[in-house]
Amino acid sequence: MREEYDFSEAVKNPYAKQMKRQVTINLNVDTVEYFKSMANSCGIPYQTLINLYLADCAEKKRRLSLSWT
Repeated sequence: MREEYDFSEAVKNPYAKQMKRQVTINLNVDTVEYFKSMANSCGIPYQTLINLYLADCAEKKRRLSLSWT
């Protein structure tokens, strides 16, 4: 192993923006079950399905419309 490395010609990772970050989130049991059943019928993992849904919302800049009664 070298004592020092030369990174002057290093290239940034082009996929760095696509990398995922692990987070902890509290979801309702019914919500998780909904995505699990939907993912099961699609044949993909439910966490991937949730990520795809949230990514679509972020890409289309969807806003939640709430009104408290």
